[in-house]
Amino acid sequence: MQTTHQIYFGLAQHMDAIADASVDLVVTSPPYPMVEMWDEGMGIQNPAITSALVRQDGSEAFSLMHNELDVVWNEVCRVTKPSAFVCINIGDATRTINGEFQLFSNHSRIIQYFLKRGFCCLPPILWRKPTNAPNKFMGSGMLPAGAYVTLEHEYILVFRKGGKRVFKSEQEKALRQQSAFFWEERNQWFSDLWEVRGTGQKLLNKNSRERSGAYPFEIPYRLINMYSVKGDVVLDPFLGTGTTALAALATGRNSIGYEMDETLAETLTEALSPDKVPLLNTLIRDRLQSHLDFVEKRLATGSWDVKHVNIHYQFPVVTSQEIDLLLNFLTHIEPSANLFTARYSTKPDFKAAYVPAQVGRQGQQILSF
Repeated sequence: MQTTHQIYFGLAQHMDAIADASVDLVVTSPPYPMVEMWDEGMGIQNPAITSALVRQDGSEAFSLMHNELDVVWNEVCRVTKPSAFVCINIGDATRTINGEFQLFSNHSRIIQYFLKRGFCCLPPILWRKPTNAPNKFMGSGMLPAGAYVTLEHEYILVFRKGGKRVFKSEQEKALRQQSAFFWEERNQWFSDLWEVRGTGQKLLNKNSRERSGAYPFEIPYRLINMYSVKGDVVLDPFLGTGTTALAALATGRNSIGYEMDETLAETLTEALSPDKVPLLNTLIRDRLQSHLDFVEKRLATGSWDVKHVNIHYQFPVVTSQEIDLLLNFLTHIEPSANLFTARYSTKPDFKAAYVPAQVGRQGQQILSF
């Protein structure tokens, strides 16, 4: 088993290297309109944005910035397959314009675009980013009618291009079964509130993450597992430091990324370097171990619902949909210019210390540790 990860340096408004209807999933976090750290970059793409900001015309600047993003979304519409998912991490902006503090609702503007293009808007995820900073509150402090609510969350918008994906061939069905996630992961991942902190800090350079505003590894890792299967193609039109590509690599998916900032080339090469293999394999091993810990606690409480056995690992799982789940460990990553090829083991490569034990109430075999 192998996957490829292609990086293109250029504007995502022109993703000419990607064929029509060839992408299964888009996971990205674009520049946030009306957030100051992205003013300069957006102004370079359209000088009218800079002029509007200088004039303190917030509405015009907001509109022009989203017009630039719309061109990227046009390309996203072109390259995605029918039934493909599009997941966009976006935060709303607060800013004082002409002495007036106000909210610029980026997430609602993006929803409007995709609805007009005929996409199905699915329930979003709120990524809560709590802060304990003593100066986080804005306005007049303890006095009424003058303070403002702080934004401590961002949105992960989820869209689908048309109807549900259909898995027709036996090979497609088998890949879907092997790409399953654990029951307890489903319960956590498909909640509408995520509290994800700086997960995966060892995987990506901290300074580069902060400079680009990159999301933590856990965000694309979950989304790719939730909305794609092994061998699918994942696109990030705003690749940044390569978090999405790395998550795709870790999950056995192919990826394509576009990035306009060529100064990030070294960071991207580092993000997908061969020395990431041990770290990614540790992540996979920890995920399997976490499941075993869950099962042990479940059985210790006298629960009888862990009644199935995974055929690859021979450990207990809650549902029959998990019995063919297989997480592929990496064997190596081969870099070649801006193309990275990853190869994987097709064996379980994970041993757990347990032995068959008692028989459950319904006659099923229960395993103990």
